[in-house]
Amino acid sequence: MKTLSLFVTGTDTGVGKTRVSAALLQALSAHHSRVVGMKPVAAGTELINGVMSNEDVVALRAASTCAVPPELDNPVLLPDPVSPHIAAARAGVKIDIAHLVACHRALETLADAVVVEGAGGFLVPLSDLETGADLAQALALPVVLVVGLRLGCLNHALLTLEAIQARGLTLAGWVANHVDPAMLAQQDNLAFLRQKIQAPLLATIPYQRVPDPDALRFNLPLEWQ
Repeated sequence: MKTLSLFVTGTDTGVGKTRVSAALLQALSAHHSRVVGMKPVAAGTELINGVMSNEDVVALRAASTCAVPPELDNPVLLPDPVSPHIAAARAGVKIDIAHLVACHRALETLADAVVVEGAGGFLVPLSDLETGADLAQALALPVVLVVGLRLGCLNHALLTLEAIQARGLTLAGWVANHVDPAMLAQQDNLAFLRQKIQAPLLATIPYQRVPDPDALRFNLPLEWQ
């Protein structure tokens, strides 16, 4: 049986991609025994349990049901919490998309489902010449878009949707995350997006000061089960 793989991107940084990716892993684990998260490029480390780690990577590993070599689920770990192309230059690292794709292919041999979380927004720079969109295109996976519901999200969502489609990729679904409790006309914005985005709304996340993992429920497509 072919491994299910998905690529999670967002309308911006800080819109809840890691939370969605981790919850998606947990939802998929009800149907697949071996699920694993992948963060190809992570920028920003801190001391976690005595080891310099990235909090997104730690969260994805906690939501996975099988352990894999760290060089596969997080091939590029950069110290500085800045755009990957800047963090890589500071660390003297070249981000090689072909290598990231090879790591993903290796993960597919170890798991029944793989959730790949991109860095930042869809077009985040990975180098002077390549972006996260180039990585998504090289992986050629169905895309899940996380929309952070706040002022400006309609423009960000539609621009990201156009960029995904321009790369010849399939938007398999999207998630609406209420990140700003003070946003006016939230339901009107959500209704507009539901009309414009021709893909399933997989989940709607209410605003929570302290995220509750049990509050996120996915409507998984049958082909993912």
